[in-house]
Amino acid sequence: MFLHKGQLVVIKLGTRVLTQGVGILKTDLIRSVCHDIAVLKNMGLSIIIVSSGAVGLGMGRLGFDKRPKDITTQQICAAVGQSLLTETWQNGFAPHGINVAQLLLTRDDLRLRNRHVAVKNSLHKILSHGIIPILNENDAISANELKFGDNDILASLVASIVKAQLLVIFSSAPGLLDKTNNIIPVVPSITKDIESLAGNTTDVTGTGGMVSKLMAAKISTQSGCGVFITSGLKPHPIQHLLEGEPEGTFFVPKKQSLQSKKRWIAFFEHPRGSIQIDAGAADALINRGASLLAKGIISTNSSFAKNDVVNIEHPAGNPIARGITQFSQEQIDAIKGMKSSEIQPLFPKHKKLEVIHRDHLVTWEA
Repeated sequence: MFLHKGQLVVIKLGTRVLTQGVGILKTDLIRSVCHDIAVLKNMGLSIIIVSSGAVGLGMGRLGFDKRPKDITTQQICAAVGQSLLTETWQNGFAPHGINVAQLLLTRDDLRLRNRHVAVKNSLHKILSHGIIPILNENDAISANELKFGDNDILASLVASIVKAQLLVIFSSAPGLLDKTNNIIPVVPSITKDIESLAGNTTDVTGTGGMVSKLMAAKISTQSGCGVFITSGLKPHPIQHLLEGEPEGTFFVPKKQSLQSKKRWIAFFEHPRGSIQIDAGAADALINRGASLLAKGIISTNSSFAKNDVVNIEHPAGNPIARGITQFSQEQIDAIKGMKSSEIQPLFPKHKKLEVIHRDHLVTWEA
């Protein structure tokens, strides 16, 4: 139903799928996943794996029964566990004559433009040699403010970078459940009602839950990539995708995906501050595709510089857009509410007087 020759597919497997208790890998499941991925490769698909489990493996090796609260100890667990995780994947693929390549990423690797491009080029080159990339967050060195949050987000950002056609998230949940605990088979659009169905994980080794999976689905679908969330707890979970109608939730990709520059603005760069605008400016941005002018600005929050990415907030305080500002926070405070004709004498060297031009602005869905 979902898998076809020529597709590039990102497969994410979470900690609860790969482990049974703290520090114990489900080696039989990993072997079955490796077998099924070998089948997919023979069908003409290219596969990238995003694998959780390093911190949990390290915890087990070092004798922890609960996830450490301090970052340094978590980093030690990750450093110990990552080599065990990669070795397990290589052992699973070896009988099929497939090599793996380990890539450990931080948020900066995808945020900074030159490293962003390097990651994309490396992944495509690795795939061209028939090698399976095994990706994970570099928890051993990632600082809190530079973390992805969890591997659901990492998987969606990687899918966006490489322009994958499908992201499959194998989870301990069978899919997105409605209020009567029935699986929702298809989600055409992620609305507030859909978001209200999400809940967080209580697992001691994991970090994500359905909240992060919905955020990952938002990122991927707006990048033109479909997302399928399904259970990874049954034997040969990938095989079920090839057999009739697999059980899970499919998130439909947008027909018009964001351009590369706008994807970077929307998902890869951290906003440095925010600009609050009035209702008229909000309507112009959302419904007419306009640029943000100083006249519609009410206030700013946090200190940011020219060319920083900032959030744009509705008068009610909720973010409605994100963009690259052509003025610093201090400059915006000086010109807010002004017409362009009033701004020109103050900034004669500015060729463009829009605070954020529409070409550098992304609006969120309501």
